[in-house]
Amino acid sequence: MRSVFWWNYQWGDNTLGAYLIVGAVILSILILRQWISQYLAGLLFRLVHRIWKGVDKPSFVSLVFRPLGFFFTVLVSVAALYKLRFPSFLEWTLFDFTTRQIIHTSGTMLLIGSFLALLLRMIDFIALLLSRRSNLNEDLSENQLIVFFKDFFKVLLIIIGILLMVRFAFGFQVGELLTGLSLVGAAIALALRESLENLIASFIIFFDKPFHTGDQVKVHSISGVVERIGLRSTRIRTEQKTYVTVPNKQMVDSLLDNLTERSHRRGDLRLELDLRTRASQVEEIIRLVQELLSRPPFESTSVHFSDVTGNALVVTAEYYVPVHISVSDFLTLRQSAYLKLMKELEAMGIELAGTTTEVRVKTADR
Repeated sequence: MRSVFWWNYQWGDNTLGAYLIVGAVILSILILRQWISQYLAGLLFRLVHRIWKGVDKPSFVSLVFRPLGFFFTVLVSVAALYKLRFPSFLEWTLFDFTTRQIIHTSGTMLLIGSFLALLLRMIDFIALLLSRRSNLNEDLSENQLIVFFKDFFKVLLIIIGILLMVRFAFGFQVGELLTGLSLVGAAIALALRESLENLIASFIIFFDKPFHTGDQVKVHSISGVVERIGLRSTRIRTEQKTYVTVPNKQMVDSLLDNLTERSHRRGDLRLELDLRTRASQVEEIIRLVQELLSRPPFESTSVHFSDVTGNALVVTAEYYVPVHISVSDFLTLRQSAYLKLMKELEAMGIELAGTTTEVRVKTADR
């Protein structure tokens, strides 16, 4: 009888037994959270594995283990505390909000927030899985699309989470709230017009694909390698190793040169010969340049006697090499060809314009 009386002892609008049961449930969850989380992660992995056969279990468990355990702990704790009556001696008001309302709102926000964290981790896992599959293909352009939509769905999920908190934690009607904020939303849309334009431009980039992550591009006076394409801007690592952020709208509206997509590297040669060079020598020089720049890996060589200026005879050449040849190798090949050309000109006794200077002194007859 005494034990029953002790168990049914009333304190704070609840029996002591009710407090002990709720405390035991919460304590059990805290102690067994690790094992329960592993078990639930295993069950969830089996469900995911039926859809994607190549799922890596350790990666999946490492991503969802902590948020899953936190969500389950919060869910059980809130459900257990809900079985208790709120003590009357804790009923006090703060800025027109009662203690009951504050605790209820905090618990609801914590529950929604923990579930939101779990969903965000699931998005990370799906993006990781799709990225691994994309890396198996030669075309890696899907990677930037995966990164983009991962960020996009995260932002969308956070917005939905905030709306759920507003609805269930604070009791506002979301539909009426959105209707009331329509004028404010229009004003915000006008203020954020450039950001919305950049967001639309990001969709154009991902679907039209004028460039990809890793491409070398030139837009305006900026030249470099694309390292990241975001919702608002594109990050470029320049040749000076600086990190430039370019709004996506400019990447779409401006004339953009994708240097990675070119088939050849182009080189230009300009020879300014002395005016005393004979026509036969000019023909020999054209033949010599044509021969030097027609050897592999040089391609599509065009040599012309292009101009006669006040102090030089100008011979120009255009030539190309395949794009798979690196810049350093291209510069080495060009240097070797130019040195051979200089030696041939020296052997022929041909001088370049400006290499000799004659000074004539004329004296007046007395």
